[in-house]
Amino acid sequence: MAIRVRTLALALTCSALVSLGAARAGPSPVLQPQDLFSLSRAGDPQIRPDGGLIAYVRTTNDVMVDAGRPAIWLLDPRTGAQTPLSAGDGDASSPRWSPDGSRLAYVFKPAGGAPQLYVKWLASGQTARIAGLQQAPGALAWSPDGKSIAFVMLEPSAPETLGPALTRPAGAKWADPLKVISRTSYRADGQGYLPPGYYHIFVVSADGGAPRQLTAGKVDDQGPLSWAPDGRSIIFTGRRDADWEHAAFRSAVWRVSVDDGAVVRLTTQEGPDGAAALSPDGKHIAFSGYDDHFHGYANRHVYVMDADGRNVRALAADLDRSLDQPKWSADGRAVYAEYADHGVTKVARIGLDGRLEDVAAGLGGGGLDLPYSGGEFDVARDGAVAFTQGAPDHPSDIALAAHGQVTRLTHLNDDLLAHKTLGRVSPLAVVSSADKTPVDAWIVTPPGFDPARKYPLILEIHGGPFASYGPTFATDDQLYAAAGYVVLYVNPRGSTSYGDVFANGIDHAYPGLDYDDLMSAVDAAIARGSVDPDRLFVTGGSGGGVLTTWIVGKTHRFRAAVSQKPVINWSSEVLTTDLYPWMAKYWFGNLPWEDPQGYWKRSPLSLVGNVTTPTLVIVGTSDLRTPDSEAEQLFDALQIRGVPTGLVQVPGAFHDMAARPSHAAAKAQAVLAWFARYDTSPAAPAR
Repeated sequence: MAIRVRTLALALTCSALVSLGAARAGPSPVLQPQDLFSLSRAGDPQIRPDGGLIAYVRTTNDVMVDAGRPAIWLLDPRTGAQTPLSAGDGDASSPRWSPDGSRLAYVFKPAGGAPQLYVKWLASGQTARIAGLQQAPGALAWSPDGKSIAFVMLEPSAPETLGPALTRPAGAKWADPLKVISRTSYRADGQGYLPPGYYHIFVVSADGGAPRQLTAGKVDDQGPLSWAPDGRSIIFTGRRDADWEHAAFRSAVWRVSVDDGAVVRLTTQEGPDGAAALSPDGKHIAFSGYDDHFHGYANRHVYVMDADGRNVRALAADLDRSLDQPKWSADGRAVYAEYADHGVTKVARIGLDGRLEDVAAGLGGGGLDLPYSGGEFDVARDGAVAFTQGAPDHPSDIALAAHGQVTRLTHLNDDLLAHKTLGRVSPLAVVSSADKTPVDAWIVTPPGFDPARKYPLILEIHGGPFASYGPTFATDDQLYAAAGYVVLYVNPRGSTSYGDVFANGIDHAYPGLDYDDLMSAVDAAIARGSVDPDRLFVTGGSGGGVLTTWIVGKTHRFRAAVSQKPVINWSSEVLTTDLYPWMAKYWFGNLPWEDPQGYWKRSPLSLVGNVTTPTLVIVGTSDLRTPDSEAEQLFDALQIRGVPTGLVQVPGAFHDMAARPSHAAAKAQAVLAWFARYDTSPAAPAR
C-alpha cells in the first residue's frame, strides 16, 4: 500500500480542522492542536541600565494571520506591572536602551510597510521614526553620549546581467528578465534567494536624520556593534578576507572609525571570531570564537584582548562547554556569558582571573515545537540578569536573577496552560551499548499516566546534529503525550552541551554511534516499565530525519516512522543545501567526487533496500537546508519497493516547518495519524 499526500492544505489540514472544530465543543483538559494558536513566548530581554525596567519581545500567535506577532512590552521587575509599547498596527522588535535609560530604540514594521527605526521617549511617552530606511535595520547600538545610533543594513546593488538588455516595446508584456547569479552565497533558508547587495554599518542621529554609511565594499559586516567610550569608533564582526564567501567560519573582529570609515582588523585567529564587546573603560574587548580545525563541532571560547588586538587570552579555558554572548560587568572586572550543560542553558559570570560562577540556569529558547536548548539574557549595571526562562510546563517567560535570587516575572501562558494537564517530563538515565558512555534522555508521560499500564512509545530525535535538547516545553512532545504516547527524546553522540569529545563522537562519522545511543535509550525506556516493546514508533526532523531513516534501514523493531525534512543522499545534499560552501569540508573532509563510496556508506538511501517499516515523509516546499528533493528521493525509493509510504508537503515552508501555527498543528496531527494507522493493538490510545 502506498499513499501520496501532496500538501497539508489538501488533506491533513482539512481533517485537522474537523477535529479542531470538534474540540471547541468544550474545553479539553489536555493540550490540543487548536491551542497552538493561543501560545506566547518571551524573547530578547533588555534590562535598563539602572535595572528599573525590562523591555522584551512578546511573540503571540495570531489565529487570524496564522503567525506569531512580535510586540515590545515594558516590565517593572519590582512590581511585575507590564505596559505594551504601542506603535500602531505592525510588528515591533529589537528594543535597545539609551545609555541613560531615558529612551528606547527599536525596529517597527508597519502592516504592509518596510521595517523602520523608531525611538520612544519614556518621560513624555512620545515616539518618532528617526530615519526613512529602504532596508531593515539590525544590530542597533547607541553611542555612549546617546546622540547617535549605529546599525547594520543591506546596501543594495544592481542585479547582475549578461549581455545587452533587449528593448521591450511600450505596453508589451514580457517574461521576467534572466536572473544571473555569480555570488557563492546566493540563498538562505528562511529567506529564500538573497537580494543583491552587501551588509554594512550605518550611523544616524538619535534625534532623526539621514543615515551615514561607515563601511563599504563587496563584503558583509555584522553585529553586535560596540561603541568605544569616546564615540569615535565601533567594534564589529566581519568576513572581509579575499575568499570570504568560501570561508564560512573565518570571521574576525574589526574596528571602524566613525570619523572617516577607516577599518582595522583586530583578531587573526583562524576561526569564527565575533560577538565582540568593549569593556566600559574601552581598554579591553571580549569576544567569542575558536581556532578552527575543520571538525564537525568545536567549543566556542570567550576571549579578552587589549583594545588594539594584542594579548589575547581565553577566560575559563578549561571549561569543556561552548561559551557565547559575552557582556561586560559594569566595573569591567568580569564578563557574563551563556553556555549549555547537559541540555540546560545557563548564564555565568567569569572573572578576568578565569573564575566562573553560574548566576542563572534554566534558560528557554525561542521555539515552541521542540525542546531545544537555548535562551537570551542581558545584564544591568548592578549585575542583575534578565533572561528568558523555560521549563517543561511553559514556553519562555522573563525572569530576573539578582542578589542570589531568581524571580519569574511573567506568566504569559497561564490562562491557557494552568487549566491543562500536561505530560510530565522526567530524566532517564541511559548507558550506550556501544561503549558504556552515559547518555542523557528524557521521558514525557501522558496526562493521567498509570504506571501499571503499557503505553506505546514515540522516539523523537533532534536535528543538528550538533545541537541539544533539554527539559523545556515542546508542543510536539506534549501533543504526542496528550494522544496517549510515552515520548522519549535523547541527546545522543553529536549533541552539544557535553563537551568537545562527545559532540565529535560523530565527526566525519554521522550517522554512527548516535544510532547505538538512541537504541540504548529505547531499551532503557522499556526496562523502566510502562512501555509496550511491540508498539514502538520513531520520528525526527532534519538531522533527526536522517537518523529516523537510518534506523528503519537498520532495524524492524518500529511499527511506523515519520522522517521529517531528512537528508537521504549525502552527495546530492551537500551540493543542493544553502550550506553547500562548507558542509562537505566540515562533515566529510572531502567532496562527493573524491570519495563517492564514503558518501554512499553514510547515506540512508544505501539502506533503503532493508526498509519494511511504513514510513511517512514530511518536508517544506521551500526548504533550502534539506531540500525537498531529498524527501522525494526517499518517498520514490519506498514507492518503488512497495513499502507503505506517504509524502506530506508543507506549502511554502522553509526548514522550520512549524513557523506557522496551522502548519505546526497539522504536522503533529499528521504524525499521530500515521502512527495510529499502524498501531493496531486493541490497547491503542483513542484519538
